[in-house]
Amino acid sequence: MNTLFDKIWDQHVVQKIEDGPTQLYIDRLYCHEVTSPQAFADMRIRGLQCYRPEKIFCMPDHNTPTHDQDKSIEDPISRKQIDTLNQNTADFKLHNFKMNTADNGIIHVVGPEKGLSLPGMTIVCGDSHTSTHGAMGAVAFGIGTSEVEMVMASQCVLQQKPMSMRINVNGELNDSVTAKDVALYLMSKLTTSGATGYFVEYAGDVVKHLSMEGRLTLCNLSIEMGARGGFVAPDETTFEYLKGKEYAPKGEEWDKAMAYWKTLKSDDDAVFDKELNFDAADIEPRITYGTNPGMGIGISESIPQLTDIDESSSASFLKSLEYMGFEPGERLLGHPIDYVFLGACTNGRIEDFRAFASLVKGHQKAEHVTAWLVPGSWAVDKQIREEGLDKILEAAGFKIRQPGCSACLAMNDDKIPAGKYSVSTSNRNFEGRQGPGSRTILVSPLVAAAAAITGTITDPRKLA
Repeated sequence: MNTLFDKIWDQHVVQKIEDGPTQLYIDRLYCHEVTSPQAFADMRIRGLQCYRPEKIFCMPDHNTPTHDQDKSIEDPISRKQIDTLNQNTADFKLHNFKMNTADNGIIHVVGPEKGLSLPGMTIVCGDSHTSTHGAMGAVAFGIGTSEVEMVMASQCVLQQKPMSMRINVNGELNDSVTAKDVALYLMSKLTTSGATGYFVEYAGDVVKHLSMEGRLTLCNLSIEMGARGGFVAPDETTFEYLKGKEYAPKGEEWDKAMAYWKTLKSDDDAVFDKELNFDAADIEPRITYGTNPGMGIGISESIPQLTDIDESSSASFLKSLEYMGFEPGERLLGHPIDYVFLGACTNGRIEDFRAFASLVKGHQKAEHVTAWLVPGSWAVDKQIREEGLDKILEAAGFKIRQPGCSACLAMNDDKIPAGKYSVSTSNRNFEGRQGPGSRTILVSPLVAAAAAITGTITDPRKLA
C-alpha cells in the first residue's frame, strides 16, 4: 500500500526524531553561485570538509551572461559570485562545471542530461526549482543555505516528511498543447498554494506519453503550486533517455540499476493523502494575466471579472491587474508585446527549441519585438546546431544566445525594462521578476513563437 514517494523516502531515512524531523540521506547535492557562498564560508569557520565530495556538483548559472562569455563579466556582483564559486570548489575539491565550458548551462538542465539525476535518488539544491529532477523518478526538492551546509558536512538533511498527492491527467492533449500548458492549467486550478505540504506524483495518460523534456517542464513547476516537489515514476521513456548518458551506470551496473529502477512505482493499492483527476480535453494553450503563476487562462478566454473572484482575494487581484496594465474581463488575444524569452530551466531544452522553430519556420520575427532565445546548456546549443534549427531560426530573424538562466530572473544582463511586456517560457511572473517594473506573461514555447512572429499575444493554432 506504499506510494513511490514513501518507498524512496523511507529507503533514505537515517533516523527519525520523535515529534521532530527526519534525518534524510542525500544522494546528490547541486550547488550554484547564489545560495552556496555562505554555506562554504561557514564550513571554513567550523574547519569542516565536505563529507562526500564526489556526490556534489557545482555550476554557475544565475549570473552567467548570455553573450561574450569569454570576456570579463561587467557586473561586479555577478563577477564576484562566479569567482567565489570557482574558488570555493577549488578549495573544497568539488566538481565544477565552469562557465563557457562544454559542461556548463543551467544546473537543472545539465543534471538530467548528463545522467547525474537518476531514478530513486534524493536530490537537493539551494534552489526552489530543484523539483525539476523529479522527472527522473527522484525525490528532488529545494533547500536553504543552512541546509546546503548541512548536506556538505554530513550528506544528510533534516526534513519533515511531506504528505503525498497524486495528480492524474487523462485523455489526449489538444493540438498545440504542451507540458507547459498542462502545468499552467494545474496551477490555475490548484492555485499557488493548493499543493502546500505535499509531494506530488504526476500520473495518467498524458504524463505517461510526455517526453522526458515535457516531464522535466511539468516537475519544474511543481513548486509554483506550493508543493515541496513533484515527480514521475520512471518507465521505458526514462530508461531510454538515460541510457548512455555520461554519468549513468554502464554495463553490469546498468543492468543492476535497471532491476532496481523497474521496482520504482506506487503500489496498485497505494493510498495518497490527496488525489486529483483532470481531463486533458479541457486544456488549451495557456497564458498568465497576473503576478503569480496561478493567475492564468486559456488563450481564447478572458481575464475573470471581479465578481468571479473570491472577496478575500479581490484586492490582490486588482493590484495584480493594475501592475500588468490589464482590466477585469479583458481578452488578451491581440495585445501588443515587446519581448519574447525562450529558455530557463523550464523550457530551455532541445524539444522547446524544436517547437519554437517549427512555428517560426517560413515567418519573420516582428520588427519591434526583442527576442532572447537561450539554450539551457551548451549540450542543447550543440544539438540545436547539429539539427539545423539555428539556420531556421536565423532565417526567421532570431539569434541564439549563450546558455544561462538569462531573463528568467533579473540577476544578469538580460533584464526586461519597466513597463514592457515579456512573453516568457520561464516559471515565475512576480512583480519585477524579469527586471524592475517588467510585466511577464508566462507561456509555452509555441505561444512564445506565435507572439514573436506577430508581435501580439496570438493563438499558435492559428499559425500551425
